[in-house]
Amino acid sequence: MELSPKLYHWFVRPKWFIRLYNNTLKSLLKDFDFKNKKILDFGCGIGSSSSLFDSNYYLGLDCDSKRINYAKYLYPNYNFSTIKKGKLPLASQSIDYILIIAVLHHISTPEIKDYLLDFHRILKHNGKIIIIEPCIINKYYFSNWFMTNMNKGKYIRNENDYLSLFNKDFYDVNTIKKFKKCFFYNEIFFTATKK
Repeated sequence: MELSPKLYHWFVRPKWFIRLYNNTLKSLLKDFDFKNKKILDFGCGIGSSSSLFDSNYYLGLDCDSKRINYAKYLYPNYNFSTIKKGKLPLASQSIDYILIIAVLHHISTPEIKDYLLDFHRILKHNGKIIIIEPCIINKYYFSNWFMTNMNKGKYIRNENDYLSLFNKDFYDVNTIKKFKKCFFYNEIFFTATKK
């Protein structure tokens, strides 16, 4: 059963959780310069991370129009749009950063490869994709079991599988950190810089 965006906001992403998680995100993103940089939040959902960025330079995209409409309600000063037919409605070389938080584990490898070609098209030279995803890590048996059985994402991958998605001819990939989220989730934080 899929929760409506409003119920999702109340039960899965309540305000206190968004504040806590955004503080974690601020800490993780502190070394990036977002001032006057165009940000694409790919798979933004209800826009929980939008408030970390200047509304004049932020665009949140998601394939779920109900979540996009709710994001517009929650964050009226920010720009949100629905992805239609898997194509990103953006000009070539128009984006400095693409933020992908807990999205790739919901998307099959062939679909991701299509998006990566579009990301490469819209990123400016040396633009970065910043990725934070649940990650299977050897010997973390309980966390791995919990994530694969309790998360709706069908494609939780290990570090090598995530990194190999990004074609070495198009991106330089760098793992920044692996960490725990909410005790049960292994997370990987990495970047892919356009060549």
